[in-house]
Amino acid sequence: MLTAKDEELIALLRVNAREPVAALARKLGVSRTTIQDRLRRLEGQGIIAGYTLRLSKDVHATGISAMVTISVEPRRQIDVAKVIAKIPQVETLHTVSGKFDLMALVKTATAEDMDKIIDQIGLISGVTEIETAVILSTKVDRK
Repeated sequence: MLTAKDEELIALLRVNAREPVAALARKLGVSRTTIQDRLRRLEGQGIIAGYTLRLSKDVHATGISAMVTISVEPRRQIDVAKVIAKIPQVETLHTVSGKFDLMALVKTATAEDMDKIIDQIGLISGVTEIETAVILSTKVDRK
């Protein structure tokens, strides 16, 4: 179970996972040892599964990103998801409620490449409909 301090620590790490332990301790009003113990416990419990790299906006600005929503024939979702998961440009794939069954975050270098990936997804056996929303800008990114 997460404590309020655990939640605060996780929130700080979402902003900067490389924040020094001493700075985290100062911001949370606890000792460095307490922060180290909390991190060890959260990692050991699998609550913190790892730390990641976040690229600058300049790197992301060179490509195109889109949310691709996908409708699938009944009982074909697992098969379709397995095929989509093999496409390297698909960064995430989610099952969703509503009109569509799956939602993928797709990132490519060019609009032409995006068009090819969307066509590729549309040709997967079991896919019945696709809708694409190109991401214009990102207002909040906590990952």
